[in-house]
Amino acid sequence: MIALQRLFWILLLAAIPFGEALASQAMQAGAMAVVPPGNRSETQPTVPDASATRTRAFKTTYEEKYEKIIALLKREKKLVAHIKEVAAAYDIDPVHIVGALVGEHTYNVTAVGSVQTYYVKALSYSGLDFAFRYKGVPVQSFVERPEFAACAQAKGSAALWSCRDDVWIQHFRGKTVDGVAYPAMTFQQAFFQPFFAGQTFGLGQISPLTALEVTDLVNKVSGYDRLTPDHPQAIYRDVMDPDRSIVYIAAIVRDAIDAYKEQGFDISGNPGVTATLYNVGQPRRRAAELRAAVASGKQAKLPVENYYGWLVNDKLDELRALLGGGS
Repeated sequence: MIALQRLFWILLLAAIPFGEALASQAMQAGAMAVVPPGNRSETQPTVPDASATRTRAFKTTYEEKYEKIIALLKREKKLVAHIKEVAAAYDIDPVHIVGALVGEHTYNVTAVGSVQTYYVKALSYSGLDFAFRYKGVPVQSFVERPEFAACAQAKGSAALWSCRDDVWIQHFRGKTVDGVAYPAMTFQQAFFQPFFAGQTFGLGQISPLTALEVTDLVNKVSGYDRLTPDHPQAIYRDVMDPDRSIVYIAAIVRDAIDAYKEQGFDISGNPGVTATLYNVGQPRRRAAELRAAVASGKQAKLPVENYYGWLVNDKLDELRALLGGGS
């Protein structure tokens, strides 16, 4: 029965332009709005200037970067096997993990020649002495401010750090509070960028803040120790080590799927949407905003892929081939 219901909604929601209106009807009826496979946009959305500038600076192209990550995944058979194992543990299609890797290495960084390089980089952070702070204030102290009091009710690391991220945006970002001027930058950029050389790391290009958000899920499923800002070296170890990085990618995807499911959207069958969320982050806020917009009648639409997710859906057959032709 569940399988039939899922097929029913896929067929209905695929009937564009009626699918978006049906999403609203499905939610009003208490049913799950299933996001169908494929791109909602016929053409790829615009790639941000920052990505284009970075690509030109290294005298390469998106096509060349895409081919490099595809070549790496074709060579690294053990990595692909690990992707499949981890995906099974987190109950997701492994193509979601492949899509995240391809998106990151096409639009953000360029794939290195071998996964072994990432192991070497991971070791370089192990002996460093650093902390997560802004203007000398550790993030652990900063989140004790009264503005963050409501976050104490959050259940789990994902809800907790998402709440803190929201509080930063609402009360501090680009504002002056108690005589202190806070920059118009993200919570991640302000507190979790101790080396001033990019804010994401490792094979999965994962930020420390995102790793903190999914640490409870990773602990539950994979048994890794919970991460805290008190031990930043452990965070960098986990996001830099290729084997652990794959686990965190899976957890980030699983968390995004769960966040949208809580709001009435099943995105598990659309790797382009999960890749988009991997790229932009903050799945809980985005899912809640979409749910509110649909419920109010102001907006009747399904989650839409960005430029990054659009590529993943567009190349889906090739990405599945890397996994042996199936999930």
